[in-house]
Amino acid sequence: MAARPTAPTIYDLDREAIADYLTGTPSYRVEQLWQGLYTDGVDLADITTLPAPLRAELAEKLPSSLDMSVESVSEHGDTVKWLWNLRGGAAIETVLMHYKDRSTVCISSQAGCAMGCGFCATGQAGFERHLTVGEIVEQVIRARRVAGERRVSNIVFMGMGEPLANYDAVWGAVERLHGAFGISARHLTVSTVGLIPGIRQLADASLPVNLAVSLHAANDTLRNEMVPINKRYPLADLVDACHDYFDKKGRRVSFEWALIDGVNDRASDAHELAAITQPLRAHVNLIPLNPTPGYLTQGTPPERVREFATLLTNLGVNATVRKNRGTDIDAACGQLRANSAAAEAADRSGKPTGGADGTVTQINPPTRRGSA
Repeated sequence: MAARPTAPTIYDLDREAIADYLTGTPSYRVEQLWQGLYTDGVDLADITTLPAPLRAELAEKLPSSLDMSVESVSEHGDTVKWLWNLRGGAAIETVLMHYKDRSTVCISSQAGCAMGCGFCATGQAGFERHLTVGEIVEQVIRARRVAGERRVSNIVFMGMGEPLANYDAVWGAVERLHGAFGISARHLTVSTVGLIPGIRQLADASLPVNLAVSLHAANDTLRNEMVPINKRYPLADLVDACHDYFDKKGRRVSFEWALIDGVNDRASDAHELAAITQPLRAHVNLIPLNPTPGYLTQGTPPERVREFATLLTNLGVNATVRKNRGTDIDAACGQLRANSAAAEAADRSGKPTGGADGTVTQINPPTRRGSA
């Protein structure tokens, strides 16, 4: 397990901590530094309102947390993905997605993940460590620089890791993104596989952020296999927590559903899903599963994705089929890191090891029980 760094980075410090650090300098230096880091979003070396010696001192003692290892850009340039190396050896991913009227950044909250969902490349890799507030926030800053004139308006905590398992740092990042960046709470989305204590804590928090639940199955038997944490927090309790969140925040809960061929894409699955989502007036995002090294089951074919979506709509469910973004650049959670690691292993051994084109260790997909 990678060690969490003890020394802070420049983005770990809130405004009060920056003021303490700059004690002995003119008070306006705090505002200059804060504006450069967050309003302007530039690199420390480019905050020219600060004296060069101060910039050099800050860069040495409060360094950046992210060292870019790989940058991948999709064919049409609408999706950019980065693999970052962290201090201590861990690696994380960030994705920037451009849409017609906005840009969204998908950020990681942990290096690796302990939830063990077999169809997720990050879940296969296991947990390394929690990210700090600065490591989370800096992902948005680095992505915003690349976005340029495009407005980054939405942030989703849907990258590597389980956000609610790292609640304090995630909430610290939420407050920073809301306060320093000015991003509305309604444009901040925290995802979870169903950690009920975190959902209830989020429901009592000060900002009405969006809650997205990675559901993927609407009965306990199947969900126990697909999302192991369901054995601790079963569906009935999870749905109850979602109702509480809706009642307290007035924010519609969304459910993520990765469509897997022959596993959770049958008519019976749609009916079970509708039974959960209709009382909540929830929105369902249908996501055809991206190919995952080590998970041999494939995503649902496009025609059956449309059929599943139509059936949900006919059942009164507000459902959207989410377009796969950046499949050509390993844009699904954990894929770039997994395939980069596989490539490094192949270079060392001289033969393919893992990845989409190499040999893989089979991870058995869940067994689908019951009739359609």
